[in-house]
Amino acid sequence: RLVMDDPQQQPRAAGHLPRSGLDGPQAARLASDQIPFLEGLLPLAETPFLIRSMEMPSGRVADIHFFADDGTVWVLLLDVTAEYEEARLVQQKAYDMTLLSQREARLIAQLESANQELTRAHDELAASREALLRTHDRLQQELREAERYVRAVLPAPLAEPMAVDWRFVPTTELGGDSFGYHWIDAEHFALYLIDVCGHGVGAALLSVAVGNTLRSEALPRTDFLNPGEVLTALNQAYQMERHGELFSTVWYGVYHRATGELRYASAGHPPALLVSGPCEAAGEGRPLPANGPCIGISPAARYQEERCILPSPARLYVFSDGTYEVGRPDGSMLEFSALAEALSRPVAGGASELDRLLECARDAHGPGVLEDDFTILKMTL
Repeated sequence: RLVMDDPQQQPRAAGHLPRSGLDGPQAARLASDQIPFLEGLLPLAETPFLIRSMEMPSGRVADIHFFADDGTVWVLLLDVTAEYEEARLVQQKAYDMTLLSQREARLIAQLESANQELTRAHDELAASREALLRTHDRLQQELREAERYVRAVLPAPLAEPMAVDWRFVPTTELGGDSFGYHWIDAEHFALYLIDVCGHGVGAALLSVAVGNTLRSEALPRTDFLNPGEVLTALNQAYQMERHGELFSTVWYGVYHRATGELRYASAGHPPALLVSGPCEAAGEGRPLPANGPCIGISPAARYQEERCILPSPARLYVFSDGTYEVGRPDGSMLEFSALAEALSRPVAGGASELDRLLECARDAHGPGVLEDDFTILKMTL
């Protein structure tokens, strides 16, 4: 390595100059006089031709300078590998920063678009929720009105000449149970209970329709004193394919006050229960069996009536299966025998075995509403 001042004198040497063919350059002398081959490498007045950053086969990078001196062209290769690598790293860094900036810009644009879409979705969801709440409130109001109608068509309890009482607790606002009783004439009293499969609006509408048909005796050419004939006509009028694929069980009975005779028929319904003796004493519970298919399944079905004499004093209970088919928390279920036993127990003055039975069902079921409608009629003689 040679270091020279501005006048190109006093060279200072370092490194292994003999290996390069330089033996003892002296200070205070012109460098060009001592090292002739440097003459062409010293800065010239004219601008040299330059090729920057050419990569060599070895991988090194050099700036190539061309100098013309009379008929000689000097070529100088200056190793700029370090500077080139540094510049390349700087350029790569700048390129990476540019890419990062572009990605950041795209990400920001995507986030802004997503935020706008989310805001639109939120606004639409809020509007839908408000519309849904309005619809829910309207439906709830309509259901309450329908519930009031269903309860309004139920008959009031009677005190004489026979006492008739009932309990009706639907599992939802609208259940599939309905019932009624009325005088067919001065001597004959009709008593009936309908249990449509399922719950909700459809079941309630069908149950009320069947009840209204029996209440208004709206079955043409039907003797309503004959329970078998009534259920046969009712079955033909309410076939399930014409009524939302819903079928129902029905118990229908006619009590003759003068003789104490009960004529009754059943369409897939649980048997009525007759308990003899006064309420204050333990009675004997006797089921009143009757067979017949559910209403709506077979148009050719025919129903036969059964007859029995109701002694006095006695109590007749007609109920839906929801009064005793009550699921316990452990998965087991109450049975008909539990209902018969509860209704046969003595009743203290002022108490009601209907309330006691409902309390028993709720205790067995545990928290929450009962799975099925709880409906029971009681006629006391």
